[in-house]
Amino acid sequence: MDELGFHRTLHRPGTLLDVGAHDGAFTLPFAALPDSRVLAFEPLPAAFARLRAAAGAAPNVSLRQEALGDRTGEAVLALPVLDGVPNEQWASTAKTYAQHGVAEQRVTVPLRRLDEFALADLTGVKLDAEGAEYEVLRGGRETLLRCRPILSIEIEERHRPGSTWAVPAYLDALGYDGFWEHWGKWRPMASFDRATMQVASPDPRVFAASEPYVFVFYFLPREAAPAMLDRLRKAEAGG
Repeated sequence: MDELGFHRTLHRPGTLLDVGAHDGAFTLPFAALPDSRVLAFEPLPAAFARLRAAAGAAPNVSLRQEALGDRTGEAVLALPVLDGVPNEQWASTAKTYAQHGVAEQRVTVPLRRLDEFALADLTGVKLDAEGAEYEVLRGGRETLLRCRPILSIEIEERHRPGSTWAVPAYLDALGYDGFWEHWGKWRPMASFDRATMQVASPDPRVFAASEPYVFVFYFLPREAAPAMLDRLRKAEAGG
């Protein structure tokens, strides 16, 4: 099951949050789910322009040209420049690339906290922040406790060493159980072997990675996790 399949299987009416929306690969499918409203954050100007064009005038989609974090103000996004082209997919507020001898483009963007938006009906979150996941979640602590959404989060040690420990630990303290999925099997976060399942270079010019390379993790509110996990397993089995 892929990340979209996770959200489709466990979808509930309400607001869906797309953090790091880029060109809308999740925003648009989210908007097509029944009784959904989508709040999408994409701070990069060029990517935001493409996202706005793709979303059109969809009445259930709200777009924000901002980054999320644990404070309000501004942040600097660092983009590695490869062959003269800024790599938007690696844009990060949590790391820089100069240490690898890679040219950078830096963009100052507005920074907000999720809790500022006082959402009352958040049911699902997709989070892809290239190392800034912990800060995004800290800035949404009250929202997570109030709404209890499901979460899919890309977490990579190459972007931020220790993040595959820190992010699940933070969510555990908020009453979330973490899982990873591979070949149709849903496994608890405690069984994840970082030494063999997430080996990759932090240098964007180097593309070698471990096999498997697991970087999408799923978090379910503990009070609903058994029933939700059962639904996911049945969906994987075609039930």
